[in-house]
Amino acid sequence: MPGFDQFPMAVDPEVLTVFLLFAGVGFLAQIVDGALGMAYGVISTTVLLAFGVPPATASASVHAAEVFTTGVSGVSHISHKNVDWRAFAFLAPAGMIGGVAGAYVLSGIEGDQIRPFVIAYLALLGVFILVRAFRKLELSHINLRLTPPLGLVGGFLDAVGGGGWGPMVSSTLMGSGATPRTVIGTVNTAEFFVTCAISAGFVWALLTGHWAEAGELTDHLPAVAGLIAGGLCAAPLAGYVVKMAHPRLLTVAVGLLVVGLSVWQGVQLWG
Repeated sequence: MPGFDQFPMAVDPEVLTVFLLFAGVGFLAQIVDGALGMAYGVISTTVLLAFGVPPATASASVHAAEVFTTGVSGVSHISHKNVDWRAFAFLAPAGMIGGVAGAYVLSGIEGDQIRPFVIAYLALLGVFILVRAFRKLELSHINLRLTPPLGLVGGFLDAVGGGGWGPMVSSTLMGSGATPRTVIGTVNTAEFFVTCAISAGFVWALLTGHWAEAGELTDHLPAVAGLIAGGLCAAPLAGYVVKMAHPRLLTVAVGLLVVGLSVWQGVQLWG
């Protein structure tokens, strides 16, 4: 019987490096997302774009990873009774509709055309996160009238930018005075369904030939695998991070990171 030494399992060093790099990105992004209820998609997409990945491919890659991470996050929030189910009933369907529309629009546009707008969008999100860090309002229940339109806009921007559901939806609801624990739990649980809808939108665009750049997805499988592995490893630590880290400090750090990376991408694009 042949020994294991006759079946060498060679691993491409470049592939391994990409996997480990994005495992680190996924881990850190999920830690921040678990603490703030946002920024996994924004951070992951910003890093992918910084490496020259086309916007549609970056968004599809991040949402493929988020199917796993948001599922774990949603189960955790449900088990800790952090979900406002009335708000969820309005927010999730609206987000799914907006997400599918955003995936369809993004997959039909060439990357070079949409890239400047995506960079600007992410930079604005970073500024929005920084502004949120210094806001403090009295707490109340989630305003149900805000959830349908907010879900539509948040889902659309999340698909177009590869991230933005949390910063857009969570920040707006918190800015209206809703309790952070309920907002984060409800928005993160709804995000699983929105992410699945966006991923299905990209698959549909691929199968119908609407997505011209879809072939490049296979070139980024190690990055997607790294994002998934890192995110899943960090998920159990999210509760501990929320307990130990100061939310304002984490918020400022995320905002500065996203703005800084967006400026870097802008310099590369126009330089």
